[in-house]
This record gives sequence, C-alpha cells and structure tokens, in this order.
Amino acid sequence: MIAIIDYGVGNLFSVEKAFAALGAEARITNNPAEIKAAEKLVLPGVGAFGDCMINLSASGLIPLLKEEVAAGKPMLGICVGLQILFEGSDESPAAAGLGLLKGRVERLDAPELKIPQMGWNRLHIAEPRRQQDLFAGIEQNKEYVYFVHSYHAVPADKTVITAVTNYGGEVTAAVQQGNIMATQFHPEKSGDVGLRIIDNFCKLG
Repeated sequence: MIAIIDYGVGNLFSVEKAFAALGAEARITNNPAEIKAAEKLVLPGVGAFGDCMINLSASGLIPLLKEEVAAGKPMLGICVGLQILFEGSDESPAAAGLGLLKGRVERLDAPELKIPQMGWNRLHIAEPRRQQDLFAGIEQNKEYVYFVHSYHAVPADKTVITAVTNYGGEVTAAVQQGNIMATQFHPEKSGDVGLRIIDNFCKLG
C-alpha cells in the first residue's frame, strides 16, 4: 500500500486517481498506523509554503514522517511537497521546512515571463539519473510535464538535482537524495509521461 499523506492540502484526489489508473493500491490517509504499514509515502502540496508547514505541523505527522524516511521508506514529494523537504523558503521566511534536504526555496527569477509558471515545459534529466528511479525509460530533452509554481528549490548540494527545466534560466524540476525524491511539476497532471514517472515510483524496491 502507498500512503498519500493527508494534511489538509489540495490535489490529493488527483494524485490518488493517477495511482489507481496504474492499478496501484494508494490510500489518502492521516492515520499513523496506516502510514507505518505503507510500503511508500507520497507527500503532496499546493498553495503557500508556510500554510503547508502549518497544516503539516498541526497534523502531528512530522516526527512519524521523518522516522519512516530515516528508516529507508521511499517518499515522493509533489510540487510544494518538494519545497517543504528543504530548510525554508523565501515565500514564507518565518516558516521552517522539514530540513530533510539542505538548501532553500527561492522565487523564480524570470522578469520577462509570467509568474507563476503555469503550463507545460520541457524536462531535462541529469544524465547520471536518466535511467534511474523516477526517470527510468524517460526520453531525454523530449518530454513535457506540467508546472504550476512561483518558487523553486535551490539545493545546497547540486548533485541531488535529478531534472531541471528552463524558465528564464535553469529551474529545479526534480530532486532525489537516497529514498527521498520529489518533483516540482505535477506528474499526476502530466499525461502519459507523468504516469510513467509515477509507475517508476511504484516499482521501486
């Protein structure tokens, strides 16, 4: 079973529907026993960084999520679910992130483009990662995925970046550090390529 963490943010049902389309057993839950029993975790997120952290803190699930990740359980963050893995964000300077990844989240620097970035953009996969984990079988510099965001992660360790896109410059599109992986784009809204990415996550050992 894959646990989709319910901490009062949106896009839960579209994520659940994408997993169901692949025949995966995925369950929206905030039940600690179900989260412990799950083989993998999905951490969605939409809206402001600070609001997501307030909700996640109020859920009481932060210690459990950190414990499960530390034990090696795979976790997939989506959109703001990627951003809150980091230490903090310029969007909500007073709010601390989970700190599972070192670095901060900064506003997109694209003065000649519309902010937020909203729509399809090309995915550039870091070459050492191209046939690994989330991006196994994904063609390089060909596939487009769906973004809705005004901020992006700037990791302290650039080797955790597994994919980028271009929006007024290079923008972090995906990260991975061990069993922690995340996409800034929405795989559940990215058509066939998004389903392949989700399926790759489902198939992780």
